[in-house]
Parts: sequence; C-alpha cells; structure tokens
Amino acid sequence: MDFNHTEERQMLADTLNRWVMQDYPLADRLAAGKSETGYAPAKLSALAELGVIGALFNESDGGFAGEGFDLAVVFEAVGRGLIVEPLLGSAVLAGGVLAAAGSDEQKARIEALIDGSATAALAHFEAGDGYDPAYIDTRAAPFADGWVLNGEKAVVRNATTADVLVVSARTKGQAGDADGLSLFLVPGDAAGLTMRDYETIDGGRAAEVSLSDVALPSSALIGAEGAAAAVLEQVLGRGVLALSAEALGLMEVIKDMTIEFARTRKQFGVPIGKFQALQHRMATMLLEIEQARSAVINAAAAEGKAGVARERALSAAKVTIGRVGTLIAEESVQIHGGMGMTWEYPLGHFVKRLSMIGHELGDEEYHLARYIALGRSAA
Repeated sequence: MDFNHTEERQMLADTLNRWVMQDYPLADRLAAGKSETGYAPAKLSALAELGVIGALFNESDGGFAGEGFDLAVVFEAVGRGLIVEPLLGSAVLAGGVLAAAGSDEQKARIEALIDGSATAALAHFEAGDGYDPAYIDTRAAPFADGWVLNGEKAVVRNATTADVLVVSARTKGQAGDADGLSLFLVPGDAAGLTMRDYETIDGGRAAEVSLSDVALPSSALIGAEGAAAAVLEQVLGRGVLALSAEALGLMEVIKDMTIEFARTRKQFGVPIGKFQALQHRMATMLLEIEQARSAVINAAAAEGKAGVARERALSAAKVTIGRVGTLIAEESVQIHGGMGMTWEYPLGHFVKRLSMIGHELGDEEYHLARYIALGRSAA
C-alpha cells in the first residue's frame, strides 16, 4: 500500500506547515488563547485564505476535499503548530452536521464557515454522560409552529464567539436511548441561551451552556426529528480522526524537542543523550509514535466507509493516541526535568494540549470498551 500523500495533499501540508513556521509563533498562539475570544479572528481568516477550512468540506458543500486523509493532513499540521483557532468545533463538528443533514437554507451557512467570516459550535455533550453520545437529557418540545429547548451542555469550545450553535436535544425517549435525538440550529444570541465562559487548561476558551425555554422556529430542526444518532456518529467519528491526527502532530514536535534537548543538555561533561538508559526510553518513544501514526492512517482510510469497520478503526486510533500520548507526555517531561513544565519553555504547552486530547470525544477507556462492544456486535 502506498502511504504517500497525493500531490494536492502534500502541497496543502507544506503550505500550512510553512505558515505555522513563518506566521504563527507560539507567543501569538498563547496570547490568542488567553484573550476574550480564545483565538485570533485574523488568524482564522488567514487559514481560510490558505484553503485550510475548505479542505475539511467536500465539493458539494463548497469545499474541495473533505476525505479522511484531508482531515489527517490538516490536523497533523494543527498539532505541529498548536493552532488554537476553532477548526474542529466550527468546521468539522458543527459544520459537519450542517453538511450531513442540513436543509438548503442551513447549508448556506457553510460558505461563511469556509471563508472564516463566521463560526459555529457543536453543543452536544452533557455533564455525567460518560462520553456516551446518546446520553442526552436536554429536551425539545413542540410549541406553536416550532420548538422549545431546555437543558444544559458542558465544555462547549468557543461557544460565546460562535454565530450559531448546533444543539442536540431529545424529542422523545430517555437519556441513553439511540432513538429520539434531534439536532437544532440555535442563534448565538437566542433569548434564554446563557453561557458561563472560562479559559481551558490547554489554551482557548469553552463554556457551560444553559438553555431555558429557548424558542425556535420549525426551520431550526436539522434533518429528521428523532434521527440524529446516525448523523452524530458520522460527524463525531470525523472529530475523533481529527483529534487523533492533531495528537500525532503534537507528539512529533514533542519528540523532536526531547531529542534536541538530549543532544545539548550535559551532565558529567557529556550530553545526556549518550546515557544508554535515556537512549532506550527515546527509542521507545519513536517506536510508539510510529504505532500511533499507523493507527491514524488506518482510521483515515476507514473514515469514508460505513458500518462497524469504520467505527472500530476510529476507536482504535483514539485508544492508541490516548495510550501513546500519555507515554510521550510523561517521558518527555521526565527527560527534560522541571523545566519541561515551565511557562516560558514550549514543551509544557504541547504536553497540556496532548493530555487534553486524550479526554475529548471519549477517552481511552471509553473507546476501548466501544471497540470491544463493536467487535462483539459484528461477530
């Protein structure tokens, strides 16, 4: 099998990596992450001009790519650059829902997402859901010629700056039921919508979202009523792939920084990289990163398919990223010593983001259990 990127994907990767090196210094990223918006709108516009956001959508939705390997190329570069702009939440997740199930009027919003003039956020997960995408208790009830939403959503990244939220709510059944989930397009300034905004540990911003008698017209419903589970499975799977690729990019940078540190840091008059014990640990890091890369490639190849094989490949990638990410984070900090987690040294910021990816869209334990359950269901 040929694992080389197509010429177009390689050009995209080279362009984005070059932009990161020249126009996205770590100091700018840290300043943007601590700002009121949690990212730099000018940088998001620059990414749009480079075609990065368009690469996350297929041609029928106004983009030019949108396949699994396109996501992998973009988000590996996102990891390498520690990019904080809301590509995942706005384009892949919220934009992905609109592309997969939106009406023509709703899909018209995708153009603004692609050119960077607007953003969106997916408000789906809730406190205590255990990462189960069906464990949703936010309710949507018919009212007059529309809907009324009530409920709470947890850790919605870039919610306060989003022009619209894509909100999941239950129109029938109980929390945990696959049937009965629906999706709604909610304006960011809707009456009854409140948000408690905060800075995340890895940079950027998120919010706890509360919906209290939020009245929406019937046109706010995305797709068919009660049939959102399949849409969410498709879109969240693409999110898992994006996060796995981002983690791979982070691990590559962490590895390079650790090797360079071992070459230059001296103890007893010699570089610490000469010590055999550290050589063994760094060799293990390299081997495990290649294992993670193989898992991401497998997930990217399976993303465009349907059924159990796709879902198992995606969960397998998230399990591998979780395990290897923990190893890389711990080994790199231990080899660096205390300076590895200082604010002034870049390593700690990459480690924080890598650690948090392990918990987004399901942690290692959740995806391992899911992988096993999917295997049993297919037997």
